[in-house]
Amino acid sequence: MARPSVASDYDVVVIGGGAAGLAAAGAAGMLGAKTALVHADDLGGECTWTGCIPSKTLLRSAHAAHEIRRATDFGLRAELTVNFAHVMQRVRAVRRQVYASEDAPEIIARYGVQPIRATARFVDARTLVLDGVGPSRLTARWFIVATGSRPSALRVSAPTYDNESIWDLDVLPARLLVAGAGPVGIEMAQAFQRLGAAVTVISPTARILPRDDAECAAMLQRSLAADGIHFILERSIAAASKRDSGIVATLSDGTTQEADVLFAAVGRESRVDDLGLDRAGVGVRDGRIVVDAHCRTTAHRIYAVGDVATASRFTHVAERMSTIAVAHALLALPLRFDERELTWTTFTAPELAHVGAQEEQLRRDGRRHRVLRFPFTHLDRAQTDEADGLVKIVITPRGRIIGASVVGPRAGEMIAELALARKRRIDAAALSGTLHAYPTYAMATRRAADGFVLKARSDFAVRVLRLLRGLRGHAPALDAIVPR
Repeated sequence: MARPSVASDYDVVVIGGGAAGLAAAGAAGMLGAKTALVHADDLGGECTWTGCIPSKTLLRSAHAAHEIRRATDFGLRAELTVNFAHVMQRVRAVRRQVYASEDAPEIIARYGVQPIRATARFVDARTLVLDGVGPSRLTARWFIVATGSRPSALRVSAPTYDNESIWDLDVLPARLLVAGAGPVGIEMAQAFQRLGAAVTVISPTARILPRDDAECAAMLQRSLAADGIHFILERSIAAASKRDSGIVATLSDGTTQEADVLFAAVGRESRVDDLGLDRAGVGVRDGRIVVDAHCRTTAHRIYAVGDVATASRFTHVAERMSTIAVAHALLALPLRFDERELTWTTFTAPELAHVGAQEEQLRRDGRRHRVLRFPFTHLDRAQTDEADGLVKIVITPRGRIIGASVVGPRAGEMIAELALARKRRIDAAALSGTLHAYPTYAMATRRAADGFVLKARSDFAVRVLRLLRGLRGHAPALDAIVPR
């Protein structure tokens, strides 16, 4: 039977069924727009199938294995057997569960959205040609491109895995070689190491997680190394081949490393090809769609959101951009996407998170600032858990919070309070004066902010207070009470 060729008119057509596309389509549908969601693959995209959900599920199994190994530290006795095939079966089951409860076509249809399984390309700024089940052409008043990104290839002759294919493994590799020391590479390195693989991480960068605070990233690296992960930094994989002994990788310095599996985490590329963007007047630069602060492209009625339009490739960024695009298109609200609001978390153990300005960049730029620090060695809750960590808050000389980094358990949760404080221009004194529950990890945030209040105390003010109130003690030196 021939596909119907009659054009279908919509208010909004979203291209791409990942986190960004689902958020955009759902928002448009909730506002009463006649909305279609064109998706080539299963709804849910990278986050559900190859990114956030499977990686955090695998890390959960790895954390359980690590805790069992540490059982004697807590006065317990346990034996560990890792059934990697069952671990991966659980990962796949959780993916299916999330898809069924959050992403399936019948779920998105409840928002007033029509899912259409097809590939799409523009023939002009108002028309799409589809290849799939359903209509062959669509027209709309507004389009939102949310086609996401794909992992960059490590160009070697040996077989490689990436974050899309690693979930097909059912046998734990005895030796895993990870190319790349960004969040994806570091998370997978820890997961496989804790499950029993010997893991080596190779990266051309001088340290792991180069976009995070250097001090906090160094703390995490020391923790990972203590667990047994081997790091080879400031070198890259120049070549790799398959041999009887496994995979042999030749590094940029001429040395070799052997492994059973080579995992590539060397970056991502936006999916901009085969969309007919030039015919629609949509500009592309550096491999990404060009957008303004409202997520609008160079074509007036076409928006782009998520990985296809930003280097900040996170689900929460994709969802935020989708909200901004829909609000600007349908409501004419001048919402803006500000990358300075970005919160960034690497979900290792300990977790590492940051928001806003970082100490190193401010120092390079010559901007005046202060740093408040509170180490977990002085945090009661961390003592009970035998956990290490640090809160760093970057403030202006007058105390306004402009950035923060946290390394430690629940850092990804703790950074939210600091992100809100930064966005609402809350100063450290207000944070110090906010009641925090005890004993929690969040107490470290308040204790760091306490340092600003304590340091604001002048010796002259203390002397005046002693004189006026007849106080007879001696105020301690700040170094004695503010932990470093």
